[in-house]
Parts: sequence; structure tokens; C-alpha cells
Amino acid sequence: MLGRTMNEREGRGVEELILLRHAHAEPEASSGRDLDRPLSTLGFTQAEAATRWLMERQLHPHKVLCSPSLRTKQTFGALQARLSLSETVEPGIYEATPGELIDIIERHRPAPSMLVVGHNPGLETLVGLLTDGRSVDGRGMPTAAIARLRIKSGAPLEPGAAEVIEFWWP
Repeated sequence: MLGRTMNEREGRGVEELILLRHAHAEPEASSGRDLDRPLSTLGFTQAEAATRWLMERQLHPHKVLCSPSLRTKQTFGALQARLSLSETVEPGIYEATPGELIDIIERHRPAPSMLVVGHNPGLETLVGLLTDGRSVDGRGMPTAAIARLRIKSGAPLEPGAAEVIEFWWP
């Protein structure tokens, strides 16, 4: 099994977790439903910038989980077109707490790398929980921000189990 990580060999999970907050969205949808809010012009520009950032680092996640909201799907659409990725729409990501996000990610493990396209405050709080062990005073995650985390070898997703490799925003 040369060239594979211990987690891959043992089937234990994510070595790298990439969290992408959706790009800037319009304040309202014509339907009045929050789930239907589309990206704004700025949002499409941010989504393209996030795509370029991932491409420059040659990041091609093995698994992608995406919230069912229009703005997350449109944010992922920019990535999908250029990186040839396919996503799993995961309804639970929408309005998820950090604990719910951990449960969702754990259900989709193992994967050497995973991208989750979602929302605040869940994502920013998840970063703080996984890295600092705290779920208050999130680091902040502007629209289209990307947090790239490394999970300690063989560790379950729990408070303090990850380290930030990179944090970027447009």
C-alpha cells in the first residue's frame, strides 16, 4: 500500500478537510425563501477567485459535500466547471451546528480529502472547535473564505483534532 496514508489504509478518514463558505449572495430571493437566494455579481467573482486559489494549489478533493441552498450550489458550480468535481448534496449542512457538521462529515468518511461547501455560523464555529477546541468566538469566515485543515493521523473529528494549514478569503 505504498503511497497511501495510514488513515487510508485503516479506513479511518479525512486527512484534509477543506471548508468553503458560499460566496456573497443577494439579500433576498424572488420566492422569499432563504434557500433560494442566488449569488450576487460580487459572489460570482468571489467564487471564481476561490476556484483559482484551489487550482493554484492543485487541490482536487476526493469528496465534496454541498448544502442544498442555491448560493452554495452556485459557488460550487464555479469549482465544478474547472476542477471536474462532483458533489453530494447534503441537506443537513444548511443551518447545521458544528456538531451536526461533524456528524455529516463522519458519515462520509473515509476520504483522503473532503470539501464542504456551507454556511456561517456553522463553518466558522467548526473551524474554532476542531482547531482550538472551542465553539465560541469563531475565527470569522467572510463570504467565499476557505479554511484548509489537516486532521491528526487516525483522530476522530473532535475538539482540537485539527490544525489550520491555510486560511484564505477574496
